[in-house]
Amino acid sequence: MDGTLVDTIDDLADSVNEMLAHFNLPQHSTEILQSYFGEGARKMLERALPIEKISDTVFFENALEIYNQCYAKNITNKTKPYAGIMDLLTELQNKKIPLGICTNKQNFAAQIIAEKILSPIKFKKVFGDEKNKPRKPNPARALEIAASFGVKNFEVAYFGDTTIDMQTALNAGFLPIGVTWGFRSVEELKLSGAEIIINYPTEIFNFVEFI
Repeated sequence: MDGTLVDTIDDLADSVNEMLAHFNLPQHSTEILQSYFGEGARKMLERALPIEKISDTVFFENALEIYNQCYAKNITNKTKPYAGIMDLLTELQNKKIPLGICTNKQNFAAQIIAEKILSPIKFKKVFGDEKNKPRKPNPARALEIAASFGVKNFEVAYFGDTTIDMQTALNAGFLPIGVTWGFRSVEELKLSGAEIIINYPTEIFNFVEFI
């Protein structure tokens, strides 16, 4: 979702910095924060908070709660689909290709964005980060989505913009497709196993036939 379907970085960065300001802690630039996202809110906090705060369990959980409150308030302020994404999703939907989202983003946020920002596209499954559920690059939830499609693993194209995404695709036996408009570099995507690299969403139709 983040860095692939929708440009969420400004709302994410604003929310992190609001949380840090709440505790009178140093804030970060959007460029720095961009490298912190992709593995869920907890991992992001481990990178954004001062080292001495990370081991304080009570403080950490409080900071996570404040961050979630900030993000719930900011979630659709600046977030928007990347250029060409709605064209891609619309064409796939018109072809009756089932669509799903598997993200390490908080589940409540993933659901809101799918419903409000990516409407009228209908996704068969939207799985975000939930307590006691495996997170990417564990492929379990991505495989659950594939099972709901009624297709074999090798018949699934998995789009993403990070190493975590490429690892998830490889772990699940999907076709790993790296996108260059997201949070990570082309070099990182290639090194992490992307078989196809695209620079614009609908460019994928030059490489993959969707049946």
